[in-house]
Amino acid sequence: MARQTSAWSHLRGSVIVFPWLLFLLLADILLSLLLPVAFFAPRAVYIASSHIARSVWGWIQLIFESFNGARIEVSGDSLPNAESAIVVANHVAWSDFYMIQALAQRAGMLGYCRYFAKSQLKAVPFLGWGLWAMGMPLVSRNWLKDQAELDRVFFGIVNHHFPTWLISFSEATRYTPKKFLDSQSWCKKTDKPQPKNLLYPRTRGFIATVQHLRKASHVKAVYDLTIAYQCDGVFHKAPTMWETLSMPGLSADSKFRFHIHARRFPLESLPESDEGLAQWLEQRWVAKGEWLESCKQSWSLTAPS
Repeated sequence: MARQTSAWSHLRGSVIVFPWLLFLLLADILLSLLLPVAFFAPRAVYIASSHIARSVWGWIQLIFESFNGARIEVSGDSLPNAESAIVVANHVAWSDFYMIQALAQRAGMLGYCRYFAKSQLKAVPFLGWGLWAMGMPLVSRNWLKDQAELDRVFFGIVNHHFPTWLISFSEATRYTPKKFLDSQSWCKKTDKPQPKNLLYPRTRGFIATVQHLRKASHVKAVYDLTIAYQCDGVFHKAPTMWETLSMPGLSADSKFRFHIHARRFPLESLPESDEGLAQWLEQRWVAKGEWLESCKQSWSLTAPS
C-alpha cells in the first residue's frame, strides 16, 4: 500500500510540476532575450524581468501552499508594503525559499527577490543567463573574486534605484547536525559565541552589502528572518525539494510545521563600522538561536507521541 501511495504521489507531482517546468523554460528564454537590451535600458529590463520572476515564483508558491497544503505560520514584525531591504536568513532546506517568498508575496515584493546564488549557475543554459539578466548576484563566496559581480549588482540598486529584497543565507551552507558540531568546534577555538540551532554566520558578505546599499536611498531596512521546521516531532526536519512539489497534505495532521519569524531593523540603526556590523550580525544570530530554541521547546509540547 505504501508503494502504491508513493507511486501515486510521484505521478501527481509530475502532473502538477510539468506545466510549471514548461513555463520556467519559457521564462528563461524570455529573460535571456532581454539580456542584450539591459545594456541600453537597464531599469526597464529589470522591471520586466521582475514581472516574469513574480509569475514563476508565484506559480511554485501556489503548488506548495495551495495544491500541497503547506501552512506557513508567520510571526514577528509587520513588514511594510513595497519596501526595499537587505534580507538575511538561516538556511535549512530547499523549502526556505517558499518561506521567504510567502513574506515577499504579502509585502508585494515577490518579483523583486534577488538571492545570492552560486556562480556555477552562470554555465547553465537559459537558467544562468536568466538569473544574470534579473540582477541575481552569482558569487563564489570568495569576496575578492566576486568584487566585479557585486559591483554590477550594487550599481543597479544604487544608481538605477532597482526595487529589491537582496537575500543572503548568512551561514553560506545548509544546517546539518554535523555542520553544527563543526561550527561548535570552530567557535570554541576562536572564542566566538555559538548560536543555538544555527551555524555561525559569515559576516564579510553582509558587511559589503550593507556598506554599499547605504548609498541607495530607497533601501530602508535590514530584515532578519528566522526559519523553523518540524516533522513528526523532529525539529529542523524539512521536506525535500520533491516532497514540496508532490506531497499532498504537507501540514495535515501536523506532519510538517513551517514557521518564519521576521524582525525589521532600520538601516540607519545599524553600526557604521565594519567591525560593528560583524558584531551586530553575530548578536542577531545568537538572538535567532534563542528564538529557535523557544520554538523547539514549545513545539515539543504539542508533538505527536
